[in-house]
Amino acid sequence: MMILEAQDVSSGYGELQILWDVSLALQQGRLTTVVGSNGAGKTTLLKTIMGLIKPWNGRIVFEGQDVTSLPPHKKAELGLILIPEGRQLFTDMSVLENLEMGATPARARSKMKANLEKVFSLFPRLKERMHQKAGTLSGGEQQMLAIGRGLMADPIVLMLDEPSLGLAPLLVIELFDIIRRLKEEGMTMLLVEQNVHLALAISDYAYVLSEGKVEIEGEASVVRQMDEVREAYLGI
Repeated sequence: MMILEAQDVSSGYGELQILWDVSLALQQGRLTTVVGSNGAGKTTLLKTIMGLIKPWNGRIVFEGQDVTSLPPHKKAELGLILIPEGRQLFTDMSVLENLEMGATPARARSKMKANLEKVFSLFPRLKERMHQKAGTLSGGEQQMLAIGRGLMADPIVLMLDEPSLGLAPLLVIELFDIIRRLKEEGMTMLLVEQNVHLALAISDYAYVLSEGKVEIEGEASVVRQMDEVREAYLGI
């Protein structure tokens, strides 16, 4: 079952077009990744799907419903959640308060306690620091908190934009282990990631975006072995 689809989507900023007739589809319970060089349009694609940027043409379909014109908070209410690049935490609020803010969608409020326990089981350090201000956390801990806040919204589809950006290598490995665990638990995810090695290694399906267009798509294990991908992104 295709749970989220972008159908022939074009978008951009002002008069600058970034995406050109991009289509992708997410199967339920699978991890789909979008890779590509800087400026390829990856973040713009996520913002367009979420409604932070209005598409110039095309459709966004979520669970069979055309949600193209819905604002971001309405999409979040339906279960489409974006963890943005740069984390965008409430730095003067505590870890716990940030997590509670994630549970603002009506569908998530009744599950707040269970989801909080889930987040703390995934990220024990957040439990240890639950009363600490988010702005005093390390970069890795802040990224954990950003993901935890997204999980508190009880997502049906979780979209992650460059989660490993700026993290030390050991923290990147730890982060990808968490993403793998979420996949094994059946979470449907769309991942945009600069670390092509790790993204393709843990994903089920992959899209390669180049200059705002989908150049390659297929099972991640197959895409990983393509000569043009190995040469351009894996340095092999």
